[in-house]
Amino acid sequence: MNYKKLKRRLKKPWQPYNFEKIKSQYATLYNIRLKEKKDIIGIRKAGRLAVNLLNHIEEHIKPGITTNYINSLVEEFTKKNHAISAPLNYNGFPKSVCTSINDVICHGIPDDTVLNDGDIVNVDVTPILGGYYADTNKTFFVGSPGKDAKKIVSVARKCLQLGILQVKPKNRIGDIGYAIQRYAESQGCSVVREYVGHGVGFEFHEPPQIPHYGKKGQGIPFVPGMVFTIEPMINLGKHNLHVLSDNWTVVTDDGSLSAQFEQTILVTNNGFEILTPFD
Repeated sequence: MNYKKLKRRLKKPWQPYNFEKIKSQYATLYNIRLKEKKDIIGIRKAGRLAVNLLNHIEEHIKPGITTNYINSLVEEFTKKNHAISAPLNYNGFPKSVCTSINDVICHGIPDDTVLNDGDIVNVDVTPILGGYYADTNKTFFVGSPGKDAKKIVSVARKCLQLGILQVKPKNRIGDIGYAIQRYAESQGCSVVREYVGHGVGFEFHEPPQIPHYGKKGQGIPFVPGMVFTIEPMINLGKHNLHVLSDNWTVVTDDGSLSAQFEQTILVTNNGFEILTPFD
């Protein structure tokens, strides 16, 4: 499935009817801050920067580099483009990007670890540009991937695509999780429960939470102006996990591979717009 085709097919003009009333209701009921046109323009610009940053990093992914090198690429690119890396010092996180290798589910801290041929590495970036946040990540192959690496990356990417297709007014948050969980488990994989998507744009993390598992027809209804991430973490084995002693790095209990893809999504009148559109 091609993201550019999805964007062309489903992007609609963002002009929700009676927006101010809906905005007030969602702020009161759910603490969700709907985005106005000027906000969407700002988040879209941050999203383009985030995608360009991932593309820049992808050019350098190869055996022999360290995750610290990836961090330096992020810092240089972000500074050059007059932006700020949201992860740096966020709740004490020490680097500008999360780099998660093989059985690391998320929040891997860049260090002197060397990428080896056959590894997979997820790179998660969140630039702040003009006061607006956009959040996205991709899992990359390092050198020549093995069978298991190919499978988990393919399943994780498909899970994200299926989740995005559930986004349209009157559908609900649970529809995303249901679609993702159903597909992942049909492929013999599992969905991480403890870490979820989230609202984004004005801040790094905002309401609502977007679980990647769940029941169809449950949860908050989508309305135009909602902006959030969908970022399913999919394990080749079981979904059980633990956090390492650094209090950040999350790994699979059984040592199985884990992969993730993430997009920032806007709910439009008739569907969605991907604000971080990578291939």
